[in-house]
Amino acid sequence: MQNMRNAFPEKTEKELYRLCKDFFHYLCDLILETLKTLTISKEAIIKRCKFDPKSFALFEQLAKDNQSVILVIGHFGNWEWSGHPCSLLLKQQMYVLYHPVANKYFDRLMYHIRTRTGTKLMPMQTAYKEMLKHRDELTITAFIADQTPQPKGAYWTTFLNQDTPVFKGTEVISKKLNMPVVYASIRKVKRGYYEMFAELLIADPSKTAEGEISEMHTRRLEQDILSQPETWLWSHRRWKHKRLT
Repeated sequence: MQNMRNAFPEKTEKELYRLCKDFFHYLCDLILETLKTLTISKEAIIKRCKFDPKSFALFEQLAKDNQSVILVIGHFGNWEWSGHPCSLLLKQQMYVLYHPVANKYFDRLMYHIRTRTGTKLMPMQTAYKEMLKHRDELTITAFIADQTPQPKGAYWTTFLNQDTPVFKGTEVISKKLNMPVVYASIRKVKRGYYEMFAELLIADPSKTAEGEISEMHTRRLEQDILSQPETWLWSHRRWKHKRLT
């Protein structure tokens, strides 16, 4: 509720309570949908998390041009399902950056859920080295853009009316490898059904100014949240750090 109050100072407590309730309905569905990945058929996952035609065409054109890309997504919609249609339908090999979970059993479970349809996981801590290893492979590497970095070294901006640190990894690695940056949004259509939209944010990262890429993908995620706020992960501690003075 405090996250929502800070993000939407113009809303009444009644409106915020309704939004909070809608969020928890969504979160319960998300947990069940994620577990359903253990048994769902390939046909069903493609039907329930489908590509917008223009977005699919974008990935097809990038593959035709033999361009690997960095894909930026947030904890919006059903991000856990997003990699599966990519792995099943696209020509590129899908990689997703992740933090290993401390609980070994739960880590194995989530690893299986996320890789069941061909997606491969890449530890965030060694992402750049791993991406260098796969430089000759046609890939999509997904970065989760709205996790909470340490204050030192983060890019700071205003996000949902709050001073917010943003991981620089997407920007730094895309510049080093000069890989196009694509932003993806997994929007809820109705209960249990999502559609994935994608747009090319930056074709040539090497020509961007410092902070430009970080600002661009943060603004796009903010737009998505404002349009469908109940489907963003409000329960995580996004604003636990303060800017160092």
